[in-house]
Amino acid sequence: MIIIGEKINASLAGIKAIVLERDRARLLDLARTQAGAGADFIDVNVGTGVGSREDEICSMQWAIEAIQEKVEVPLCLDSADPAVLEAGLKARNGRPSLINSTKAEENNLEQVVPLAREYDTPLVGLAMDKAGIPKTVEGRLRACEKIAAACEKQGVSSETLYLDPLVIPVSTDIKQGMVTLNTIVEIKKRLPAVKTVMGLSNVSYGLPGRTGLNAAFLHMAVYAGLDAAITDPLDKALMGAVKTGEVLVGKDRHCRRYTRAFRK
Repeated sequence: MIIIGEKINASLAGIKAIVLERDRARLLDLARTQAGAGADFIDVNVGTGVGSREDEICSMQWAIEAIQEKVEVPLCLDSADPAVLEAGLKARNGRPSLINSTKAEENNLEQVVPLAREYDTPLVGLAMDKAGIPKTVEGRLRACEKIAAACEKQGVSSETLYLDPLVIPVSTDIKQGMVTLNTIVEIKKRLPAVKTVMGLSNVSYGLPGRTGLNAAFLHMAVYAGLDAAITDPLDKALMGAVKTGEVLVGKDRHCRRYTRAFRK
């Protein structure tokens, strides 16, 4: 399981202040602690909702340069704006990265997929289109297949595409947990070369006992075929759930990662 640390997201009040105040020390602390906890990528989302597009581009450049000067873990460049993504890729200057994200909308695909090809960087594709997030498995699969077709047309390998079935809180629609899980299953059937990823903690938004819900959903998603999760690597219960899920579906050869994690 690939773990993408979710802690640097400027939609959160505490992180928004770090970005707006250019607080390098606190930014680096977040990056270092996630890397130390086992994150394979660190997500970097600097969209504060304040200022112009140019401001967000400058924020992405600042954050990338500050983190990569001290932390070697690959970065996940997270923005809905292709110009911000490209600024992040330029700042990375060839270092390992992940583009997060594109969606099944023509204009977005035409701008973001070429970035994946030009910078030879893996890409996250969201199972949504210009109308939003489909409520059904079939609707999300149509979006995924459109993204996969655009990648193939542009010469981007399916092996470097991560499709996100998207997670809607079950507190708002009790059926959506199964929609996400069944979308993962169908992606694996119809597009076997691609990988799957999702923002795990969205499922429990608005409910108590979130860690337990998140861990249970993670186990189900691993069984369905999940390859990567955008989550909190500092949450020991969730990181433990990754190990237990993988060992039970046979993705931990000789149970070595599980044993290292739980042996006393």
